[in-house]
Amino acid sequence: MDLDDTDRAILRVLQENARTPFSEIARRIDMSSATVHDRVGRMEEAGVIRGYHVDVDPKAVGLGTSAIVGLRVEQGQEEETLEGLAEIEGVQEVTLTTGEWDVVMRVYAADTDGLRELMFDHIAQMGGFARSQTMVVLATTYQSHELPL
Repeated sequence: MDLDDTDRAILRVLQENARTPFSEIARRIDMSSATVHDRVGRMEEAGVIRGYHVDVDPKAVGLGTSAIVGLRVEQGQEEETLEGLAEIEGVQEVTLTTGEWDVVMRVYAADTDGLRELMFDHIAQMGGFARSQTMVVLATTYQSHELPL
């Protein structure tokens, strides 16, 4: 789907707050609510808009420890390993990368004991990778889910 300036303006508003009513979006970009509704529907159908999500503070729900994990995947095990990692509770993101690590993950646990359990009892037990490095996150100073549209 080719996005025009109006589509991008709608997306910028929705990235700020996905619960913004179509009437408010229409007012902000000087369009009718019906036009905004139609455009959002087309972007959803085309897969430009993949869903609407709640941004939950991990610490507020008892997940106070986070880590970035680099994995070297055994050759020929990539697909199976990626699928298996995505099914493990506590794994937030799995990214296939270039460079030293084949896969980089973001994981969450209640505390360091929970992180150890996640790494040794779940991730290491599934196999499919040659080595790993776990980097405990001390602080996240900036994070954005908004794309530069």
